[in-house]
Amino acid sequence: MIRALSTATSGMEAQELQIDLIANNIANVNTTSYKKMRGEFQDLLYDNLEAPGKEGADGNQSPTGIQVGQGTRVAATQRVFTMGDLNQTNGALDVAIEGRGFFKLQQPDGTFVYSRDGSFKTDSQGRMVNADGLVLDPPMIFPADVRDVMIAGDGTVRITRGNDPESVELGQVELVTFANPAGLEAIGHNRYRQTTASGIPLIGKPGSEGVGRLNQGFIEMSNVKVVEEMIGLIAAQRAYETNSKIIKSADEMLRNTTAIMR
Repeated sequence: MIRALSTATSGMEAQELQIDLIANNIANVNTTSYKKMRGEFQDLLYDNLEAPGKEGADGNQSPTGIQVGQGTRVAATQRVFTMGDLNQTNGALDVAIEGRGFFKLQQPDGTFVYSRDGSFKTDSQGRMVNADGLVLDPPMIFPADVRDVMIAGDGTVRITRGNDPESVELGQVELVTFANPAGLEAIGHNRYRQTTASGIPLIGKPGSEGVGRLNQGFIEMSNVKVVEEMIGLIAAQRAYETNSKIIKSADEMLRNTTAIMR
């Protein structure tokens, strides 16, 4: 009976984390380029009360044996990098990635982080930066008299200046990909950090195979589907309630056993 208590407790703890993940997904339903997370669970070790194939006193072998599980545990939380919907903003520096790539951003300490949030601006030096002022790498610096900005699907940036009707090429936006993007470490603010699990960043030109194309005037929205999350929330809540009832039932059986002993 004690086994039932610990087993049900592990189930409640697992469903509690599942609800935490769902809550975070729903909270970020309108966060630009947010990627939803899901939990992965594994069953725990088993008590082998009788091994399969064990020979009994009559010489017959047990075809299945007797095994009793000890519950479940959280094996991993995985970020799902499917594309979110594209929202048209018509902003000249709003760029959405249609594919697997990430923007490379340089932090003040010189290290790099990666993001799919393409809502860029310019700072006081004319550099292309994100909402927190991190500079896009390689740097894209716009002159003060820039009039129009055109970002092609392959990352080529062209501008027109002052009264000049002809456009000139300013630079090239690059994207990076990872062998295992789910291994990236999320650090908040729509950014990720490279880890040994993600692999090294592979630099590529937008439009090349596996990198993705750019869409000027759009931003990528969250890939969270509220209906799916609500269904998952109901399932997790019911599983939590059921595990709590198991604990209650085990407690009642222990109480009855104690009463008999009296």
